[in-house]
Amino acid sequence: MSHINCPITQMKSWVANIIVKYNFCPFARKEVENNSIHYHVSNTLNIENAVLEMIDQCIFLNENQDIETTLLILDQGFSDFNDFLDLVDLANALLIAQGFEGQYQIATFHPDYVFADSEESDAANYTNRAPFPTLHIIREASMAEALKSYDDPDSIPENNIQLTRRKGIDFWQKLLENCHKS
Repeated sequence: MSHINCPITQMKSWVANIIVKYNFCPFARKEVENNSIHYHVSNTLNIENAVLEMIDQCIFLNENQDIETTLLILDQGFSDFNDFLDLVDLANALLIAQGFEGQYQIATFHPDYVFADSEESDAANYTNRAPFPTLHIIREASMAEALKSYDDPDSIPENNIQLTRRKGIDFWQKLLENCHKS
């Protein structure tokens, strides 16, 4: 298996075996079934190049309407969560500066993700933990449309938090480790 395929295989395993299986994102199953998720691996180590690749992926989505969303997988850099948060801040600013505000939004995932108001040991952090630091580029119009058909979209984060805490940190840690073995 080539170096490029390994992170993609691990992320596909994460999407299927955690995100879809445990319904963290009720809209992900459709995109998996439609094969409309683009997995882009970046080996950049610096913030500037990473955000430029993110913009390239927004352009890619504009040019490929059959692709619904992109996971920009940063498999070489940004293992430090605070460095990753710096990247996220710049990525959001550049998204606006490049005119993509209202068209795309970014969701973020990291192996060591910790919510601002949370303890590191809180199982709820696993709602945003992934095998690699990742910027998820989401089409806002598609998300708005999907949310219309969901009975109570505001309940999604709370349901995820309850599920992760009920299952416990050891459960999620093992699942995430299994994605690395894919």
